[in-house]
Order: sequence, then C-alpha cells, then structure tokens
Amino acid sequence: MRTSEPPRDDYLIRCRKLGHEVPFSYCRCESNGLPCFKTIDCWYDHFLVEDLLRRELNAVDWGRAFEKPPKPKVLTLVDLIEQAKRSDKI
Repeated sequence: MRTSEPPRDDYLIRCRKLGHEVPFSYCRCESNGLPCFKTIDCWYDHFLVEDLLRRELNAVDWGRAFEKPPKPKVLTLVDLIEQAKRSDKI
C-alpha cells in the first residue's frame, strides 16, 4: 500500500532532467527551494507524492512550482552552468 510518507534518502530514482539518480529530498527543493516541476511525474509510482506536496505547500508556492510553463532546456543549462561557476568561486 502506498503512503504519502516520502522514501528515505538512500532510495534513489533516475532524474529525467539530470540523467542520474537522486533522492526525493533533492527533488523537493531543486527549484530555488521549491520542488522541481517534474517531481509529481517522477515520484508518483513510488509514494503519494502529490498528497504530501499539497499538504506542505501553500497555494502560491504550489502555483510557482507546478502551474507555470517549464523553462526551455537551454535556459536551464545556462542557469546550471552559472550556479556551478558561482559555487567554484566560494
């Protein structure tokens, strides 16, 4: 029976955006502290992810995370490169 309890961090699934395995804790805050827009699609087979996120997020954050069109891949890649550059300077 599936529950709305998220799996532990040693439970990994393949990230469709990054192409490697990640825990739910990564997906839950990947987008500047909000869940990745793909979180529900990726995790629905593993637990009741939408139930959990609807309880955790207010209406504004839900909209910001799941009701906006995703960024084009090129812009996402540019953002990731910029983040990597900034983290190297620290």
